[in-house]
Amino acid sequence: MQFSLDQRTATLSVGEFSDFSIGPREGRGGAQGLWRAQLGQHWHQELRARTETEFTVGGALRPDVLFEIPIEGRLMRGGWTFLLGGRIDQVVGTTLREIKSVTRALPAPEDELRADYPAYFLQLATYVVLSRASIPSLVARHSSLSPLRGELVFVETSSGLAQTVALTPFDEALVLHQLDAIVGFLNQRLRATERRRALTFRPAFTELRPGQETIQADLAAAFARSPIVLFEAPTGYGKTGCTLEFALTQLRSGRCSRLIWLTGKSTGQIQVVHTLQQMAAPIQSNLIGYSAPHVPSGRAETGNLLGYSAPASYWQVRNKSEHCVNTNFHCVRDACSYLAGGAERWPQSGLAKFYLDEHQPHDLDTLREAGRHAHICPYEITRTALAFNDVWVGDYNYVFAPDNRGLFFEQPGFDAKDTLLVIDEAHNLPARVADAYSHTANVDAAHALLAELDHLQAPAPLTLAVDEWTRLLGALCPTESLEPAVEADIAELLARLANLVTTHPLDYAALGPHHSETLWQFAALAEFVADTKLKKLLWSPRGGELRFTCLDAAPMIGETLRSFGGAILMSATLQPFANFKETCGLETGDGVTTLSAPTPWRAGCYDVGIDVRVDTTFRQRGNHYGTTASTVEALHAASGKAVAVFFPSYAYAESVLRALEHDGSVLRASLQPRLPGLAAQAAWVEENLALTDALFLVLGSSFAESIDLLGGRVSHAMVVGPALPEVNAVQKARLNALAGFGRDAAFRSIYQIPGLQKVNQAIGRLVRAPGQHAKVLLHCRRFADPGYASLLARDYQFGREIASTADLREWLATP
Repeated sequence: MQFSLDQRTATLSVGEFSDFSIGPREGRGGAQGLWRAQLGQHWHQELRARTETEFTVGGALRPDVLFEIPIEGRLMRGGWTFLLGGRIDQVVGTTLREIKSVTRALPAPEDELRADYPAYFLQLATYVVLSRASIPSLVARHSSLSPLRGELVFVETSSGLAQTVALTPFDEALVLHQLDAIVGFLNQRLRATERRRALTFRPAFTELRPGQETIQADLAAAFARSPIVLFEAPTGYGKTGCTLEFALTQLRSGRCSRLIWLTGKSTGQIQVVHTLQQMAAPIQSNLIGYSAPHVPSGRAETGNLLGYSAPASYWQVRNKSEHCVNTNFHCVRDACSYLAGGAERWPQSGLAKFYLDEHQPHDLDTLREAGRHAHICPYEITRTALAFNDVWVGDYNYVFAPDNRGLFFEQPGFDAKDTLLVIDEAHNLPARVADAYSHTANVDAAHALLAELDHLQAPAPLTLAVDEWTRLLGALCPTESLEPAVEADIAELLARLANLVTTHPLDYAALGPHHSETLWQFAALAEFVADTKLKKLLWSPRGGELRFTCLDAAPMIGETLRSFGGAILMSATLQPFANFKETCGLETGDGVTTLSAPTPWRAGCYDVGIDVRVDTTFRQRGNHYGTTASTVEALHAASGKAVAVFFPSYAYAESVLRALEHDGSVLRASLQPRLPGLAAQAAWVEENLALTDALFLVLGSSFAESIDLLGGRVSHAMVVGPALPEVNAVQKARLNALAGFGRDAAFRSIYQIPGLQKVNQAIGRLVRAPGQHAKVLLHCRRFADPGYASLLARDYQFGREIASTADLREWLATP
């Protein structure tokens, strides 16, 4: 849907018009939706052939029998002009026919078809209304003056059996009802536009740090040069506040109508929501001496501040499982009473307050309680409310993952070209998107599915195909790549399975959520192997398991970024820019602008030592565990308080812990535990900063990249080797894919850049504000190699070489 609020016009297809709804609805995207669309095309062609046979006389098709006829028209309602258009499947004399494929058994009672497929009847009714209002000549060309009528032809996908239902005057009256619903939505968007034009908000910072004085002008100038900006600024610079202030200015000026803010970790989402709340302009209060309450930065609060109005309406999207109020998380509509019938309960539920009242709290607890009370899935409240909010805050997946992006892209009125996209911690984006396109299949899940299909007496063709799939997985042996012939067999079988799943009706409630998910995965796997844009690897890490790994998602990332009106990708570690642009599918013609924030206060804040005494490569590190352990002791002795030691892996850190114990060290060292939650991780850091001598942290983990508690509190730190990715089948395949660029260039791209990026992320969190300093030891001779050193951030590229224990003592003693 595209609309002009100034001209009060809305342009949309007849399909969009009939599908429009406020409230719970089923998603139609993803691989399963694609296969159903392809299946629908098959039956459209089949029924066209039947019609041609029926109405061919003397070798010629009757002139009043037409196919795929465009119908366009203009309807007026509530002060709005609607421009609608689409293609009717068949015109037979004065009858308009629309073909719809369904998986349910036919024939079925007409009232059930009307209840299950109301949008289909509305779509056909809209074509009839448009034809009468705008194109009277459509039927007059070849027919008498008989009244125009409509027929909806349902076709059962598994058998081809067809059932025809005639349109009624009541169906046509529903077109006006739908117009009224869309008018209400458009009026809401009109009020939202007026609110954005009058946005008031505080600056992100009451006092600017050195380097922040010109950043708003710098961002505006970068955006004027190109719609895609790569914004690099160190941790602690204030990227979130600066960029949010710029984005709100863009909203107020009308250069965009929506802001989407993505980050890969909940910490970033919490931070942007908290910053939005802090920037809220105060509203009048009758309370004497009232002041806005402080919201702790670690609190996952998504409601508005009491007594304050947010500068723009916003919604933080949490994942579906967090919304769930069932004892067990499952999303099979017929098996979940909160999903089944939700659309019917919505009008009387009172849940419209979540998008009609901008002061209505919408934190997760409030959503869950409201959903439980109305007996409607809380996630459907989020899905519905999004369209009425100016700022969407969520995970990368809602824009880039094929299985999740429908939540954003299927919102009524959403237009990527009118949206500013901000991607925080963007250095993680290429790997995250590649993971979103990757899949795993294993023989145990296939066996369990097969047994359940047999128990439910599922259609024989589907059961036999799943049995074939199970036997194929069971025959797999560990291998780093499959033979081309095996890949071809897998592609053929998956295409067949995807077709069978979409054509054969099943009782998914009886099948259960776990087995349903396994069954639905076949369409995604079939799409994966058929996608020629994907660089992919099919391999087996162990018997009975098949990995479908996306090696490079750059084409999909670039295509998505270019679809937006503007995009800011920001991080502390985007360089080398050329490599980052390549991993995001950004080409020279995209006109990407790079912007590095000035940070004069960081000059001289790091004292770096490069320890060339040790070799931390996998083959050699065991020879140096004792040296590493004694170096940690020396670092703590010089600091006099807890030090941070960053390792490439848990196994490496555990080996050094054992070396400390073997040498009888009294050093209190603690290795980060595998904790899932941010609050628990932060509590562990706080406790161990106070009670231990050394915190052993793993590079690339949340402890090293998400918790900002070390800046100004840890004065001495040590990085034990560059954290190069593990050598495995996937990395080998990625290396081979770049073989044409030369071995050194491929190794730099696949191993060195990701490894040093983790190092830069960890070191960057030690200095977060003016006046903070850190002494950092880079503990491996590879850090002196120009190929590695050049990938370190500018502030710690150059350091003193430590070639002996005496050099270490002297460096540590230097203030």
